[in-house]
Amino acid sequence: MKIAIGSDNAGFLMKNDIKKYVEGLGHEVYDFGTFSEESTDYPIYGFKVAKAVANKEYERGILICGTGVGMCITANKVKGIRAVVCSEPYSAKLAKEHNDSNILTFGARVVGVELAKMITFEWLNAEFQGGRHARRVDQIKSIENREKPH
Repeated sequence: MKIAIGSDNAGFLMKNDIKKYVEGLGHEVYDFGTFSEESTDYPIYGFKVAKAVANKEYERGILICGTGVGMCITANKVKGIRAVVCSEPYSAKLAKEHNDSNILTFGARVVGVELAKMITFEWLNAEFQGGRHARRVDQIKSIENREKPH
């Protein structure tokens, strides 16, 4: 799978660990930055990754900041993105299975790197289940398109 990854300065060190971990699982990973711990603004990198995923250049994206919340909010402003912030593996798995999430975010100040790997593993290995969940995702898409949910 082709994965886009990005972080701000707070997530920089964890991003490097997660990138290596995901590559070790056999995925292709492209790093959108940041590339240092120098202070920067998370929306820059959240937007870059979200846009690349929305444009189907990458199948999924991973974003890391201090809490994961800022990256999640930013990514969800891009049409076609269903980003989720997760601090434990169960929600990450169900976010893909039930909500067809295409971007995972988490906080380097909230979870340790080993837990982040578990969260990432569950999310990457989960598949959208469709069925009744597809109807709900379609309703989300209708809202995104400024239509009334069916």
